[in-house]
Amino acid sequence: MKRCFFSLIACCALLMQLPAPSADALGYGQGTAVDSQNCPLGAAEFQAQYEGLGAYALSNDSNQILLTFDQGYENGYTASILDTLKEHHVTALFFVTGDYAKRNPELIRRMIREGHAIGNHGMRHAAAPALSQDALRAEIMELHDFVLQEYDYEMQYFRPPCGEYSEAVLQSVQELGYQTVFWSFAYVDWNPDQQPDPQSALHTLTDAAHGGAIYLLHSVSATNAEVLGSLIDALQEKGYQL
Repeated sequence: MKRCFFSLIACCALLMQLPAPSADALGYGQGTAVDSQNCPLGAAEFQAQYEGLGAYALSNDSNQILLTFDQGYENGYTASILDTLKEHHVTALFFVTGDYAKRNPELIRRMIREGHAIGNHGMRHAAAPALSQDALRAEIMELHDFVLQEYDYEMQYFRPPCGEYSEAVLQSVQELGYQTVFWSFAYVDWNPDQQPDPQSALHTLTDAAHGGAIYLLHSVSATNAEVLGSLIDALQEKGYQL
């Protein structure tokens, strides 16, 4: 018994010496360098470093590409995007803010009804590293509870607004029962007044394909709505499941 007691003391002392997760604010980016499989090195390095904290920039299925859409506000294209996804028998992950969830009940219910996943993008789209632990919990769980009450849907994925995070944020999110989902591909599609050319965008989106990819798209984009069907066809022709 004495030996076990002192072993416990030693283990506790070792745990107390482990450094606390850093609260330093960081900005995520997958970078432009890729490996031989076209996978961004920044995404792979991020995943290797933070997967233990429940944070992902890639899926673990090398045959899959995951389409995700950030839903900050409704710009009239989401219904068209949902039509295209339904036509192609593809499901996606939609990250919603509190304002979006409150203002667009028909679209939220349709997403759920048609088998899509709903993710948490923050009740107020606040910068996560700038929040205290209690404020971060409120930012996530107020939206979580609202969606659960209004739509009978329990969210489990969080995307930090603007890709801003810290190690402490990732740990807190994990302690709330969430996984943090970043991305391995994104492009400039979020400005409605400066939309990319559809053919150029389709080329960029298709060329970025890699196993386990998580695409970040914005549903406010007219270009995304226009090329989505062609993109799905092109990615499936490359052998990927969506």
